[in-house]
Amino acid sequence: MKKIILLWMGLGLVANICYADGLQLGSGLQDNMVVQQNRPLTVWGRAGAGVTVQIRPDWMPDGVTVRADGSGSFAGIVEVPAIRAGDYRPHNIEVTSGASQEVLHNILIGEVWLCSGQSNMQFSMKEVTDSTREVSAAAHPHLRLLNVGLNFSASPIDSFAGKWVECNPATARDFSAVGYYFGKELLETLNVPVGVIFSGIGASAAQAYVPQPKLMADTQLNHIYLQPYLNSPRSKEAINGGFSFEKVTRPFLLYNAIIYPLRHISLRGICWYQGEANRKERKSYTRLTQTLIQSWRDLFGDYDLPFYYVQVAPFFLDKEDPVLADYAFFREAQEKVSALNNTAMITTIDVGEAKNLHPHNKKPIGIRLARTALNRTYGRLDTVWRGPQYQHMEVEGEKIRLFFEPGTTSGGLAADDGGNPTHFMIAGADQQFYPAEARIEGDQILAWSEKVRRPVAVRYAFTNYPVTTLHNGAGWPVIPFRTDNWTEPAPKTN
Repeated sequence: MKKIILLWMGLGLVANICYADGLQLGSGLQDNMVVQQNRPLTVWGRAGAGVTVQIRPDWMPDGVTVRADGSGSFAGIVEVPAIRAGDYRPHNIEVTSGASQEVLHNILIGEVWLCSGQSNMQFSMKEVTDSTREVSAAAHPHLRLLNVGLNFSASPIDSFAGKWVECNPATARDFSAVGYYFGKELLETLNVPVGVIFSGIGASAAQAYVPQPKLMADTQLNHIYLQPYLNSPRSKEAINGGFSFEKVTRPFLLYNAIIYPLRHISLRGICWYQGEANRKERKSYTRLTQTLIQSWRDLFGDYDLPFYYVQVAPFFLDKEDPVLADYAFFREAQEKVSALNNTAMITTIDVGEAKNLHPHNKKPIGIRLARTALNRTYGRLDTVWRGPQYQHMEVEGEKIRLFFEPGTTSGGLAADDGGNPTHFMIAGADQQFYPAEARIEGDQILAWSEKVRRPVAVRYAFTNYPVTTLHNGAGWPVIPFRTDNWTEPAPKTN
């Protein structure tokens, strides 16, 4: 490079060299990317201070002209058209500043989703059930994948590592399995290009993805998550990009490094699979996750951005005790997140592995997320998007009849083996639960136990590691529930 500079200096063109070297596009603007249809596209980057930058997508011949500010930063807004099903035409975008030009090739217009969370979202295709066959079949050139590189930062940063790629067996094998199955289902159903971004890391806690000002502004979150970190020696350490199990639980570092840099990308929605790192929390986790959602919506400039999340799967937590329920109470705290507008929870209670924190069967999870999006975001109202949701109960002598929200028992109730459902427990006023017998009666469940003559409450799949078989006619599992509001017992100390 020095030789080139000296040669061009002899021609009096050193200014043009600096000018050319000064044009740099934002790290999310790459060949092979998908841009969100029918929403503005931000083209951003750096050029010489005060210089003019022309942005010309091939679908917009006149393009847009902007001027870089005094620091050299520029951003132009480009309108993106809606596309028809089956439109997989590749596009180019030219960005020109003086004698310097960058051209983005093989761009598709379609649907863009962000997937984030911890290890069960990061869990790759090479690890799934029947991975050899699944990976070899992952040839979908109109599904594009972006794996954001891990990083940490004490303050928000503008760039990230990661490359947009076409989906093929080589690129899919290390990509998020949930993200892949989600994107594939949308691609095949909507018949438009789909881009899936994964930005997360195993073992990470939810507070790591929330900006510091949002944590500080909330008294509860500030006390529980932010101040313990700010008052610890760890907050004085120099932050680098290296992984540690402790670092991924620190507040706001992941938000600054792997979420904030994505802010110029237009999204259709977000998928989230996280919770294991926060499993001992209850109300604070619900509040934390809702704050996370609202802060991301602020970041992306869409205050109704769809946010669909996955409830943690059953897991025995290294304790062989079928009546322990602390993980169930955490799943309940997760369910309460959906009180926030335009959110929905995906249940995994039937596809978990009781003694494996990372279940291998990720396909149903990705497909359920996609079908939730198809119904809730894309208006495919004939697509079932959730399982039976408990509504109310009635005591009938020594039995309790359970009712579910209308519409959630699509096709009726059934157990996989055709027998009576399991994982029900029943209690009287003494709050002592006993295993219950249960019977399906149409769209209702009747539960009872010979040990409880005057029942007042029922719980279903409300223990740490039940793997259930009860579902509606569309195969969606009954969502775990309890009819009582009794206080969670203190954890055992031995």
